[in-house]
Amino acid sequence: MEIYQALAKEFNIKEEYSSNLIALLDEGSTIPFIARYRKEMHGSLDDQVIRNFADRLQYLRNFEDRKKTIIKQIDEQGKLTDEIVKKLDAAKTLTELEDIYRPFKPKRQTRATIAIAKGLEPLADIFMAQKPDGKTIEEIAAAFVDSEKGVETVEDAIAGAKDIVAEKISDDSDLRKELRTFIQKTGFIASEMKKQKETKKKKQEVIDNSNKYEDKEGNDKAREADTYAIYDGFKQEISKIPSHRILAINRGENETFLKVSVEKNLEKCLEIIEKAYKIKDTIFADLLREVQADSFARLIEPSLDREVRSELTDNANEQAIKNFELNLKPLLMEAPLKNKRILGFDPGYRMGCKLAVIDENGTVLDTNVIYPTEPFKKIDEAKRIMTMLISKHKVDVISIGNGTASKESEIFVADLIKTLERKVGYAVVSEAGASVYSASKLGAEEFPDYNVNLRSAVSIARRLQDPLAELIKIDVKSIGVGQYQHDMPQKRLTEVLDGVVEDCVNAVGADINTASPSLLKRVAGLNEGIAKNIVAYREKNGAFRVRKDILNVPKLGAKAFEQCAGFLRIADGDEILDNTSVHPESYDSAKKLLKTFKMTEEDVKNGKVSRLPELVAEAGEEKIASEVGIGVPTLNDIVAELVKPGRDIREEAEHLELRTDVLGIEDLEEGMVLKGTVRNVIDFGAFVDIGVHQDGLVHISEICDRFIKHPSEELTVGQIVTVKVISIDKAKKRIGLSIRKASEDAKPE
Repeated sequence: MEIYQALAKEFNIKEEYSSNLIALLDEGSTIPFIARYRKEMHGSLDDQVIRNFADRLQYLRNFEDRKKTIIKQIDEQGKLTDEIVKKLDAAKTLTELEDIYRPFKPKRQTRATIAIAKGLEPLADIFMAQKPDGKTIEEIAAAFVDSEKGVETVEDAIAGAKDIVAEKISDDSDLRKELRTFIQKTGFIASEMKKQKETKKKKQEVIDNSNKYEDKEGNDKAREADTYAIYDGFKQEISKIPSHRILAINRGENETFLKVSVEKNLEKCLEIIEKAYKIKDTIFADLLREVQADSFARLIEPSLDREVRSELTDNANEQAIKNFELNLKPLLMEAPLKNKRILGFDPGYRMGCKLAVIDENGTVLDTNVIYPTEPFKKIDEAKRIMTMLISKHKVDVISIGNGTASKESEIFVADLIKTLERKVGYAVVSEAGASVYSASKLGAEEFPDYNVNLRSAVSIARRLQDPLAELIKIDVKSIGVGQYQHDMPQKRLTEVLDGVVEDCVNAVGADINTASPSLLKRVAGLNEGIAKNIVAYREKNGAFRVRKDILNVPKLGAKAFEQCAGFLRIADGDEILDNTSVHPESYDSAKKLLKTFKMTEEDVKNGKVSRLPELVAEAGEEKIASEVGIGVPTLNDIVAELVKPGRDIREEAEHLELRTDVLGIEDLEEGMVLKGTVRNVIDFGAFVDIGVHQDGLVHISEICDRFIKHPSEELTVGQIVTVKVISIDKAKKRIGLSIRKASEDAKPE
């Protein structure tokens, strides 16, 4: 089966679509461009499906390349047979390919290779053939004693031959596959704590070194020193163990708190080997049983344990990366808080609380530092400075970072705004990664005159104003909406998360006259160098008036223009279509469409084409699409854009609720029903911000009445939910919440 056919079957799409996608990817088209502007070629698949398609295409190509390499190397040894080729063609995974190649793979020196060099392979073949020919084992082995080859005694000959047989059994690809499948279906992952003395020492090392991480990560590391105790004496079926437990156990092992093993039915494993290599009732029977047991214990079991755990880890990593991906997208696509002046408030103790006021466009108007928290507690002075800034700059909202001293700062702000004449709300935003940005080269380039702390305050303000534009400046791994992200394969994690950022930026679009280089470089077809060239060009020549002028930017050629043009907007330019996601290649079709219904571009500009979808439907989509020279999917996209030029799709998302008062964990009582914002969705539940310093946990069983496999089926980051407090542990600062019970309470009797 050709790769395009295999992918068509796997993704349940037409072979024509599969072939088209491969051609588009191979010619260098970006995934956002393919998803948006080549819908007729792939059946309107979304960007995520196309991204998965591209991943599988790469995997299958790597698979085919590896298979060709293996065939070539076996052939060069003169050992390639039709049976081996047939086995390789039937293999479905890289692991199966490597199993088949294993007997032919050049080996480092082993006990078996040493024995083969001593001429003992024929003796091993006799043992496996189980034909004594009237002789004892010792008599047969005596013929292979040769001091020149290093075989001094009969015992040496027998031992060497046994080593060869053991390795031959271990190299049997069919046997390894059967054993691996059996262990995966019936085996267990088990763990236990290491010796108490060693564990205490390691725990202290983790706590002492926690400052090497960001605060949250360091605190997590220190807490884990205690939480690994739940994995002492732990055991769960390999087939059922959830990915977050695999990652927790792996981390515990890496931190040297845990010993981890794969438990299996050894007796059954040996039965499987004996079934594959039947032992006859001969003088070789006991010897072969011993060899089979040795082969399993010394060669097969350790490598299969590694393979099983490696596959579990790979799957768990992929699940965790997928979870991060699911959380990141809604976070980046949170509705911006437009047309508001915002005061960014970066909490702190000894270094004070850093303030930065930004205008409606994100421009910094003012900065300051106040000391309302320990150890200074200059509350009156802090209130005076805050009141002055709010009054002077007509601040609408205060954006508070959720890090160190956040709760004390929130209490201070809540008390302050009660005394103001001006109506001001506040919101607590995640400051994960803000310190990374503040100390970065980009942060220094943006604000060379500000110190690191003030840059952080600006970032916190801008995160509320336009989450996407600000968060893309930060290494996405630092945003903190995943689990165990520091343990993930970083290349794969970065690749997936960069894909999410790319999809989000291109779904929203970028104003070419105001977008930062950080935003522009994420637009399909552009890179960092071209993004900087765009900014330099507009600074020298003024604002772009029409999209085609983008071609004047140095190093931005026809291919890059094709990929990026539809995602770049010109808000107040000479062509209204430039403020939509209609691609320049479809401008003629868009204008024909308007003309068909006696409408003009001026009507689009003035919002007088609201009946266009209705008119197209009445006339027939296929008929109109044919008349204007495009496909139906593209027609529908153009119609939607003409109705709402310049629209921001993020406006359809729920807006963050602004607060005016604060709660503490001491104010909570079981049974309380509150509004909250989902901050993180993980495998076993979701963390919800209900306005106290600690996010509450909604366990997966408390999300809804129906069975769900993963919390992401019901919840997304940024979603506003109603929750009921079902448990409070003030000592451990843990809050248990239920969406399901809150929903039940709301139902009429």
